[in-house]
Amino acid sequence: MSVEPYREICFDQDGDGPPGQAPALAALARQGVSDLFLLAHGRNGSPSGATRLCSDFFAPFPGLLAPGAEAGYAGVVWPSAVFTGEPGRDHRALATVLPEKEPVLERLTGLLASGPAREAEFAEFGALLRELADVADAGGPVPAFLVADPVEVCGRFADALDPDLPEGPERYRRGAREALRQTAHHVLGRRAGHVGEHGLGPLLGEVARAAPGLRVHLVGHGAGARLVAYALRGLPAGTRPVASVTLLQGSFSHYAFAARLPHAPERAGALRGLELRIRGPLVVCHSRHDAALGVLYPMASRLADDPGPIGADDPRRGAIGHDGARAVPGTVARSLAAVLRTGVPGAGCVNVDTAEVVRSHDDLCRPELARVVVSASGTGRRR
Repeated sequence: MSVEPYREICFDQDGDGPPGQAPALAALARQGVSDLFLLAHGRNGSPSGATRLCSDFFAPFPGLLAPGAEAGYAGVVWPSAVFTGEPGRDHRALATVLPEKEPVLERLTGLLASGPAREAEFAEFGALLRELADVADAGGPVPAFLVADPVEVCGRFADALDPDLPEGPERYRRGAREALRQTAHHVLGRRAGHVGEHGLGPLLGEVARAAPGLRVHLVGHGAGARLVAYALRGLPAGTRPVASVTLLQGSFSHYAFAARLPHAPERAGALRGLELRIRGPLVVCHSRHDAALGVLYPMASRLADDPGPIGADDPRRGAIGHDGARAVPGTVARSLAAVLRTGVPGAGCVNVDTAEVVRSHDDLCRPELARVVVSASGTGRRR
């Protein structure tokens, strides 16, 4: 680990963790730590991979802190998976974090190996995706592509990946692989929100009661951004331990914090007003170069009810990590250069365009992003 003191916080798929995690974090305050930086990973293949990510991401922090600032560090490890595009490897990765779905994954892998090709196989493929996502028991919004025609879904995903791919079995096989990938992203994203709300949020409440002076700075990448955002919803009433939140390429709706949805003013975002539970800023880092969030994310949402072309912009469907938070009163926009020059505002929602350094979804361990997080925390050196 590149920084000390460092603690690992572990949760299972239900948001439960081993005993003693909250006291271990609270003990940091008694050791003189005033600010705790906590990073939640997104797609990840193993606990050791999560630890390496935290080590790489936190490495620049000590050199960025102001004299006298005493920081501690923590990584949130939760069951997620990396996707390679190889059905066999993806099957094994998903089976590790979704063991109860092993028979479904085995059959899906078999269909991907040979096709699907016939109408009956496409129908089975769609049914298996819905079973993988527990659509019947979801109790909430379901991505539109899971209830659309599987043939159309596979064809349009293939077009998004490669518009020049000719008609034929390989086109639909590639689209089917992407459909499986998007289904898994949905399942793990839903899990991230649950772990945040029912695991991390309550744990931070325990820490606040034991160490009321400890300032917590939450950082999340991809689905991990969803995790830390939903932790705000899980904070016990009357506790405000979170001093800043920085979302890096967040893989959830850009309307999550919206007071009103522009296309449905009678509705609000799932996290409406929760930015007010942060004592400092909510910083949303976004990049137009993130194709996973800019193309595939919105398309997965609108496949069933939007016949428009693949590249059509639909503001109802966008990801917060692609174009920032929307419809949040008082939001300000800053370029990365401006933030690095003058710092992050001390409160409110701040969209930071990081496209000049973030060139893909997993482009995370950048010293510029570390500087954004430290600036948001208010612990950085004066320039």
